[in-house]
Amino acid sequence: MKTCPWCGTPTEKRYMRLKDYFLSQEEFEIMECEHCGLLFTAPRPAPDDIGKYYQSQEYYSHQENKKGLVPRLYEWVKSFNIKNKVEMAIGDLPKGKLLDIGCGVGDFLIHVKQKDWEVVGIEPSEDAKIIAEKRLGFQPLAPKDSGSLDDASFDVITLWHVLEHVDDLKSQTSEINRLLKPGGRLVIALPNFQSFDCQYFKDYWAAWDVPRHLNHFSPETLKFMMKSIGFVPVDTKKLVWDAFYISFLSERYRGKSLPLIRGAWVGLRSNLKAHHTGMYSSLVYLFEKPLNHD
Repeated sequence: MKTCPWCGTPTEKRYMRLKDYFLSQEEFEIMECEHCGLLFTAPRPAPDDIGKYYQSQEYYSHQENKKGLVPRLYEWVKSFNIKNKVEMAIGDLPKGKLLDIGCGVGDFLIHVKQKDWEVVGIEPSEDAKIIAEKRLGFQPLAPKDSGSLDDASFDVITLWHVLEHVDDLKSQTSEINRLLKPGGRLVIALPNFQSFDCQYFKDYWAAWDVPRHLNHFSPETLKFMMKSIGFVPVDTKKLVWDAFYISFLSERYRGKSLPLIRGAWVGLRSNLKAHHTGMYSSLVYLFEKPLNHD
């Protein structure tokens, strides 16, 4: 019997059993809450132990200047993606103050800062924080230090592929609620297990990424959760490049030859199908905190 990390409902419903194909080869289960619909990884590594599952030279999100074709492609796509993310997050807003939770080495914050926004970052990785400080001129906060930030002090809060890593969802969303101004915007990017590439790769789908991904959200579940704490869904957008990268990794996990080419084909098919269904490999959800929010 496992307990849902969001609503606390006990469940014995196993959604899937799979391996950590990326690093440890350990087996995990994904459980399904029959009340709120959240999928969650079990067992969940203890906070003191989770760091070892990130210790790989191939964990590209916190790497800089890595050699090889794939890291170069990753960096090229990332630079394109960041401009798109900036447009999604603040493109239609007057200048203000933005908090990026899980800011990594600061790529997104650099581009927002160039738009004359005031920026703050939160990042758990000490290595990433050191790099970010050199690039931004200030060091991002550790998650435990977010309490030093004032209530209702941000116009926009962003989490780019972060909420799936969060152990205590209640605490994190409560802190977001505290920090965001009434009328402010919340931007959450997440993998979507209802996408074609997930259905195609099944347990090899790289965006399951257990146990680094502790939580797995469908669009319906995320909106249900956020509405239950007072946020209003405003829009859903797509990250089309993610399907190609996730499909490439998934092909590698399957041990297939030419994973870059095979992954590109599956990623293309996924995006073409999602053009009609809306179920892209990664989705970006925009929420608003109502002006009268308590």
